[in-house]
Amino acid sequence: MKIRTGLGLAVAGALALSACGQPAATTAPVPGATTTPAASAAAPANIRVWLNGTDTPQEARDFLKKTFEAQNAGSTLTIEEQQWTGLVDKLTTALSSDSQTPDVVEVGNTQAATFTTVGAFADVTADLAGWGGDDLLPGFVAAGSVDGKTFAVPYYAGSKAVFYRKDLFEKAGLTIPTTMAEFVDTAIKLKAANPDKTKNFSGFWFPGKDWRNAVAFIWDAGGDLATNTGGAWAGALSASGSQAGLATVQKLFTEASAAPKDGDEADTWTPFCEGQAGMISAPGWVRGLILSEENGCPDMEKNLGVFALPGSDGSSAPVLLGGSNIAVAAKSPNQELARKAVTIMLSTEYQTILAKAGLTPAKVSLASLLGDDESAKATIAAASNARLTPAAAGWASVEGAMILEDFMVNVAKGGDIAALAAEVDAKITDKLK
Repeated sequence: MKIRTGLGLAVAGALALSACGQPAATTAPVPGATTTPAASAAAPANIRVWLNGTDTPQEARDFLKKTFEAQNAGSTLTIEEQQWTGLVDKLTTALSSDSQTPDVVEVGNTQAATFTTVGAFADVTADLAGWGGDDLLPGFVAAGSVDGKTFAVPYYAGSKAVFYRKDLFEKAGLTIPTTMAEFVDTAIKLKAANPDKTKNFSGFWFPGKDWRNAVAFIWDAGGDLATNTGGAWAGALSASGSQAGLATVQKLFTEASAAPKDGDEADTWTPFCEGQAGMISAPGWVRGLILSEENGCPDMEKNLGVFALPGSDGSSAPVLLGGSNIAVAAKSPNQELARKAVTIMLSTEYQTILAKAGLTPAKVSLASLLGDDESAKATIAAASNARLTPAAAGWASVEGAMILEDFMVNVAKGGDIAALAAEVDAKITDKLK
């Protein structure tokens, strides 16, 4: 695909950045290469790094700041935490501004392609070898590449697994399901049993806006969110496989979950810790939050279990491979220092901190750092069949417009799936033109 000169996001208008305006990747040396004094002596500056949500642990943030400032005398690094909600809109505004742009940004792996194709990120192709090269997660490199050049690199990944309450399963006489049909049946039975007689109890916590978990059931049934035919992307939720998957989703919404029909999947560990849910589907790193002293319920460790969502054929279901890319903003005036910050973020030391927090490292060779306990095994099993959202340049505009969230809320409320799918397909297709 070709790099475009504008970003057609309805939520924020056009991002007027052209490919020819991007700084050349060679402005910064490949880490470890021989350089001249002039090439390695960047003027001191304050580097602004945008990290999203609470996914990056504080230990990693502290390491980044301390290491960067120790390696670059006179320069400072400031981490500015952004929220995932509304991020596309905010990035669109900031990355198009000479005065507001951050230097390094974290972006969802499903959003990377859109910003890459409009020239929002600097070309870092020449840096890849020093950052890990072929060892970097290939799907995430692909999401940040266009026309043979790379503009965004992997930061971390996180496959969803099912966390469950062992005590509630035992009280309800249930065992870990091994197929999709068994999973749905288990979720419904667990809600009906409600062993602790908790008000508004969910066998499987499934809030209405949660399309990121819903897509696993769609994929398992042979459907998809959108497909590419002859180079043209179009919504695919009306297809037979998608309809079958959505029927399963609606059954879980109505028979297994008491979560808000207009709620999202944020902070799923809270209802889980409060005993309002017997199962949740979340990235592997959520285990650390569940057991943390500050945010979770550390006394649950003996009752916390985890397994990969089973598919209809008995293997792992094709769950969404979530995670993030990182990129140097094309308009950053501190290109060399920004690349040095990314070098630290992709270092073994930094990625080890992420792995210990349950995040899948950006480098394939570091996957073993996740460990070999039940949680790590479930995360690895889930990743074995994980998938990404459609690789369409305009996919971020679909997410930014909350099209899928609105659609899923109506499905959760018991709406006619076929009619709703036809409507949302038209909206997705329009965004992907």
